[in-house]
Amino acid sequence: MKCNERCQNIKTISIFALIFLVIGLIIFISFNSPNTENKSILVAIARPGDNTQVGNAIINFSDNQIVEGTGLSHTPGSNQIMINEDGIYQISYQLEGDAQQLGRFNFNAILIVNNVPLEDTENDGPVITENIVNNRMTLTSTVILRLNAGDILQLGGLSLEDIIYSNARIDIEKIL
Repeated sequence: MKCNERCQNIKTISIFALIFLVIGLIIFISFNSPNTENKSILVAIARPGDNTQVGNAIINFSDNQIVEGTGLSHTPGSNQIMINEDGIYQISYQLEGDAQQLGRFNFNAILIVNNVPLEDTENDGPVITENIVNNRMTLTSTVILRLNAGDILQLGGLSLEDIIYSNARIDIEKIL
């Protein structure tokens, strides 16, 4: 009989220990898992016809494909991406340029914050001087910037030649 009582007590203690362990594990996981509630992501796309200016241009984006969280906002058709929360942001972009004439072809891209070009984000494209059938080039880049609430982010295309920016995409994620 004493063994049955003792075995019953061990089973009860084991069950409570297991429950305590499971609850502790759940609490540990919830405190150490990435916080997805504060995740902010914006993906904006420029389509053909959005940017008809030639040469130097601030890129307009007509579509917002993904908007998650409150840290970023963009009005489709505009060139301004609003930063609504202080933080560190990873910014990736693709910018396609089409030359309007055969011959010399060069363009660059740069990120602009509050109307100030950030020289350390300039992406220099190669100079194409051959007469090629398809005078098109795409620049891509990824940078990480500390931005503040109220900042306005823009993507600029820079060129001395007659370049039209036919397509573009910008992906921004608040990482901290």
